[in-house]
Amino acid sequence: MTTYVWDYLAEYERERDDLLAAVDSVFRSGQLVLGQSVRGFEEEFAAYHGVAHCTGVDNGTNAVKLGLQALGVGPGDEVITVSNTAAPTVVAIDGAGATPVFVDIDPVTYLMDTEQVAAAVTERTRCLLPVHLYGQCVDMAPLRRLASRHGLAVLEDCAQAHGARYHGRLAGTMGDAAAFSFYPTKVLGAYGDGGAVVTDDESVQRALRRLRYYGMEERYYVVQTPGHNSRLDEVQAEILRRKLRRLDDYVAGRRAVADRYAEGLADSGLVLPTTAPGNDHVYYVYVVRHPARDTILAELRKHDVHLNISYPWPVHTMTGFAHLGRPEGSLPHTEAAAREIFSLPMYPSLPADVQDRVMELIRKTIAQL
Repeated sequence: MTTYVWDYLAEYERERDDLLAAVDSVFRSGQLVLGQSVRGFEEEFAAYHGVAHCTGVDNGTNAVKLGLQALGVGPGDEVITVSNTAAPTVVAIDGAGATPVFVDIDPVTYLMDTEQVAAAVTERTRCLLPVHLYGQCVDMAPLRRLASRHGLAVLEDCAQAHGARYHGRLAGTMGDAAAFSFYPTKVLGAYGDGGAVVTDDESVQRALRRLRYYGMEERYYVVQTPGHNSRLDEVQAEILRRKLRRLDDYVAGRRAVADRYAEGLADSGLVLPTTAPGNDHVYYVYVVRHPARDTILAELRKHDVHLNISYPWPVHTMTGFAHLGRPEGSLPHTEAAAREIFSLPMYPSLPADVQDRVMELIRKTIAQL
């Protein structure tokens, strides 16, 4: 039996009739681009978060990029973020023409160390970009105070935090705007690519609508450059509308899997996830830590269990970002985590017997080290 960190087939079988009905409804609608399904999803996703506006886009990377541009971030500006993130976060900053500036992470939660942000602010800083990583939120209160003091924008990267809460507030409701990804593995995932930006700011919303549609307000007439072709697909939007109604159930399922891991691996020798104070974790991934990480992964592969590392290379160590001038050793907690963390299977439909087998193999492997 082959085991991976994510699988959607059991979930698909349960939801198949509804998902195929979603596709059929779009094909029968007569509107295949920016039709009623996109509008409906935008309204419903905004309502779920209690915000005024949502703009659907084609993927999470462009959600970050267009979000930055709509907030006025561009060439010559600096954006403060972390290197312990998926590379698309930083690719999007670069795509907006801005320069990413990295701060280190908290070694316990692996989230942005907000105490380091103030020292990173310069006269070129335009935006703070906290990444709500692995399913829980960055400590937003000090970031909001800092942003207010310096007149900075805040764009939340919520790609891994659908439904997560910070002191009762949903991820995506604490900045000037927030970017989401609906890549299939996400807590709220499409059956292909998709993304969105939410905001309460009407001017940011108008900019987003233009940016995703070539810079046009009216068909064929460009009023803003640079514009993009970055539209959420109607089929994915309709699928997401239906899955949004089940988002809280998906979160509950992930938390149940996390609870079983916490019980089954309590004395295994692994460092298990820590939920930061005030957070409600949604466990997009279940990240554990061990100094013999690579040995453990290799042994599990012998048993056809293929785990993942989120993420093996901090962004600042990648050759594609060497121009940023952050040498190895400059972000010690980020780099130490990258050498030791790995992710266990995590999805709501994970069978209990598969989870038990993974835990048994891990415990046995660590005991033999």
